[in-house]
Amino acid sequence: MTDTQPQSDDEHRLAQLGYRQDLARTWSGFSNFAISFTIVSILTGGLASYGIGLANGGPITMAWGWPLVSIMVLFVGLAMAELASAYPTSGGLYWWASELGGPIWGWFTGWFNLIGQIAVTAAIDYGAAIFTTVVLNVIGIDIGTDRNAIFLVFAAILVLHAVLNALGPHLSATINNISAWWHVGGVAIFVVVLGFGAENHQSVGFVFTETVDNSAVGFGGVAFSFMLGLLHAQYTFTGYDASAHMSEETHNAARTAAKGIINTIIVSAVAGYLLIMAVTFAIPNLDDALDPAKNSGYPVIYILENSLNSFWSGLLLIIAAVAQLFCGYASVTSASRMLFAFARDGAVPGSALWSKLSARKVPVNAVLFISFFAFVLLIPSMLVPAANAPTAYAAATSVATIGLYIAYGLPILQRQLHGNRFQTGPWQLGRWYRPIGIAALVWIVLISVLFILPMDDHGYPWNGEFTWTAVNYAPLTLVAVVGAITIWWFASTRRWFTGPKRFVDEPSERGHIGAGDTAVDQEL
Repeated sequence: MTDTQPQSDDEHRLAQLGYRQDLARTWSGFSNFAISFTIVSILTGGLASYGIGLANGGPITMAWGWPLVSIMVLFVGLAMAELASAYPTSGGLYWWASELGGPIWGWFTGWFNLIGQIAVTAAIDYGAAIFTTVVLNVIGIDIGTDRNAIFLVFAAILVLHAVLNALGPHLSATINNISAWWHVGGVAIFVVVLGFGAENHQSVGFVFTETVDNSAVGFGGVAFSFMLGLLHAQYTFTGYDASAHMSEETHNAARTAAKGIINTIIVSAVAGYLLIMAVTFAIPNLDDALDPAKNSGYPVIYILENSLNSFWSGLLLIIAAVAQLFCGYASVTSASRMLFAFARDGAVPGSALWSKLSARKVPVNAVLFISFFAFVLLIPSMLVPAANAPTAYAAATSVATIGLYIAYGLPILQRQLHGNRFQTGPWQLGRWYRPIGIAALVWIVLISVLFILPMDDHGYPWNGEFTWTAVNYAPLTLVAVVGAITIWWFASTRRWFTGPKRFVDEPSERGHIGAGDTAVDQEL
């Protein structure tokens, strides 16, 4: 921008936050909603992680767990939406926590967010690889269905998503717009086909009262197992912070980013419940659906293949696989913007590299960073026995869920502690921010404890016998990373990291931005 270029309202607000308009602001409000809706992707998390819920609690986890999680996630989303409206910057959670609580809060929030972004990308694309591998075999491309085949497809998907993301923000918006409609239409087809085409349907009593108790720890019984099964829905409801991370590329971001978060949660809650109920009513046999020898670790594929003829099951698998490819693509987009913003403020080693933009105004290096570490995170799935590969996938979903929700919770906590210094944006909660924020924080603490519990060799809570082949890698990963960034903070970072930087002078009035230096190097 030069001295004479007029500012839009979005650019003026961004300048007040200290940044130039380096990213291309080309996205509509619908595109902003579409990327969060695509990452939540009920056809991805709702199906790929279905077995986690079915094995822990059983059908009741689907019937009652999904609505419970939906309501509690809405509290989290409402609290986040108010912050997104006040601070419409790609830094999102990290920026909010820094502004309200200071550099240390921003530092830890940013790293939890980045860890969660990498883990959720890994889990999404690994789930997509599972479904894609099945689809390839169904349509006659015989690559096998063992974990080696799945891992190769997983790597290929990550490469595809990295390449497509490098092509530019306009393509990203178009793909996510298509994806939103694909998800809505796909859910409708799932519900109709399973509702009218399944060979047998379970009774209402079965779906709403049948239980599976794999608590294995000698206390809590079905209730405890049910709580553990909530990971299925909770993992699905991750990634809606994408609306905040894309705010520097969205028109009228102070309103549309907030609406993108809330609309994503509401639409996903309703459509997702219809989808999950359709699948649960179509379960041919519960014992077989839970038997690893018969479901290969993924009950939804078993249910589709055993309740429908080959044409309809193949069609639904293709719909799910395409949706999951859309989801992983969007996750890389969102995560790269988060890393770009975090690096722009010097918080990541090699920040100049990760905050560099291509000629098409895409943080390509950040895209590659996210894709590479998503690949690395799931290498353990190749090191454990094949029967325990689903456990490695479950651990990735746990890391994603815990990392992201702690990152969601830290700025919400700061809003509660420092409400007097918070200046609301055009979308606000008013006096309701206090009870909504408290409810959100209580829920985040609860799920963070639940989803790091150790596992036994069946993938359920630990029964006292420790084996490295069945360990839940979620707590180990989180402890290692949190320990590293804590040591890093006290040993070095606290001396030089001051939180978000300012790269332009705050404009005294709407009109023009001064031509100062930008923090983002341009690749010509």
